[in-house]
Amino acid sequence: MRIFQTAFRSILCIFFMLLMTGCVLNDISDLEQYVEDILARSGGRIEPIPEIKPYEVYTYESAAQKTRDPFQLFYQEAPKDIADTKDPGLTEEMENEIRNRNREELEQFELDSLRMVGTLEDGNEQWGIVLDPSGTVHRVRVGNYIGKNIGKILNIFEDRIDLREIIKNSQGRWEERQAAIALAGGSEE
Repeated sequence: MRIFQTAFRSILCIFFMLLMTGCVLNDISDLEQYVEDILARSGGRIEPIPEIKPYEVYTYESAAQKTRDPFQLFYQEAPKDIADTKDPGLTEEMENEIRNRNREELEQFELDSLRMVGTLEDGNEQWGIVLDPSGTVHRVRVGNYIGKNIGKILNIFEDRIDLREIIKNSQGRWEERQAAIALAGGSEE
């Protein structure tokens, strides 16, 4: 049976090779004629390259005259550093944390737009896995900052991430507030 299969495959290969050789056309006279016709055409006139005008340098001097910056949006206020004003509720420790911390990527999102999707453990260190609104996954640990209210991560548990935010209360005074991000599917505080 095996000999029959091998012979059949060999005959089939020979048949296809003969069939393929029949498809070859040696007469390319029509192609040669077409190429000759194209080459016999007269060439057209190419327009010259337009003249390049030299760049004129302009020095912006209006700032020295204390006029409005044209590159700043007129309808948007410049963001103020939240620790610029003295507030009796703002402790020195809070002020140092606001001014001297390294800004982190997850601070650009509102806390309620972030989702905890899991945890990782590496030796004695617990990591939280957080999903931002754009679908990017971030790994966070205790001491990282998330959210727009200077949310410092205090603890990471299997079902939530505990953090402390620095916010202004209804009287405009700075205070600390406890918050948490629950594991996706749970509720948030």
